[in-house]
Amino acid sequence: MRITILSPPPNLSGGLRVVAMHARWLHEQGHEVRLAYPRGHPLPRIRGPRTLWLAARNALLPGADAASHFDALPVERIVLPAGHAPGDEDLPDADVVVATWWETAEWMTRLSPRKGAKAYFVQGHEVFDHLQADRVRATYRQPVRIITVSEWLRRTLLVEYGVTQVNLVPNGVDLRHFRYAPRQRNSPPTVGMLYSKVPIKGCDISIAAIRMARQRVPELRLVAFGNEDAPHRGLALPGPRAEYHCRPAQSLIPSLYTRCDAWLFGSRSEGFGLPILEAMACGTPVVASPAGAAPELLGSGGGMLVRPESPRAMADAIEQLCSCPGPVWASMSAAAVSTARQHSWEAAHRQFETALLAAAASVQPHRMECPA
Repeated sequence: MRITILSPPPNLSGGLRVVAMHARWLHEQGHEVRLAYPRGHPLPRIRGPRTLWLAARNALLPGADAASHFDALPVERIVLPAGHAPGDEDLPDADVVVATWWETAEWMTRLSPRKGAKAYFVQGHEVFDHLQADRVRATYRQPVRIITVSEWLRRTLLVEYGVTQVNLVPNGVDLRHFRYAPRQRNSPPTVGMLYSKVPIKGCDISIAAIRMARQRVPELRLVAFGNEDAPHRGLALPGPRAEYHCRPAQSLIPSLYTRCDAWLFGSRSEGFGLPILEAMACGTPVVASPAGAAPELLGSGGGMLVRPESPRAMADAIEQLCSCPGPVWASMSAAAVSTARQHSWEAAHRQFETALLAAAASVQPHRMECPA
């Protein structure tokens, strides 16, 4: 199968990490995979002169394109000029073309049938204040095959846009990388979080919860990592018992999860939430707001769901995990691992491939087959 994947400029986001993993696997199965994306970082549609200036400055920084999840992929790249929306003249003929972000879905609508059956990989409900909401919503109403990653997103597409046929392809976790080793709870207790200054990630909620929890658990420690060069002054990590790892090597991340007794997930909006599954695979219970796949992943234990936008509820959950009897914590840790083991990347990749084959076959006179 000939597959063209349309992407925004490469970066280190979780969404493009998932795209890269699917692309690699499809290539390894013998499919002809191409990635097409514009060079550089497009300026986001955000309000205010200062934020616009910052976006422009960041786009021009040396090495802005240096690191991304696409770097080591053994697939063909079609790199377009910055800000250029690809058209038929830029892309080869294919069996299926896959949009991975709302703007790429707009590009896809302008392509002729020769460029492939159209599929839209939806990893988030991208209706945010800094984007053109009407244009984003219009992409979800396109008559194309939609693939999504969580039950919450499937329901959102059904209720808000009337989309009834959706391929649900939950993300997986690499259990060879995020490995579980039985352990006891730490002394002093430690929580972890993924750090980001993007408001929807809810770091302000998690940080406020840690400050509240320390009123009753003074020795509480924090381990955080993220892609920010340093914690933002408006979201200062609560020190001195806090450490931050900026863009840690992938080989280091599992050890950061395993050092924690609880992983905090305070997102306001999320498509899936890969850190939930990665922490669970390492045996770390998760304290999560009900965003993305959190309700599904924590439905069988392995952590605690708390009210959204409630630092107090998260602080109470932190205190409970730090003070419950050791066997209770160990039981939650085991439940987390059990859930993670039900989410393999192999299964996710095969489901993704099946969805693309179905999309291609729906507009082809012949039935598409997996490569031998």
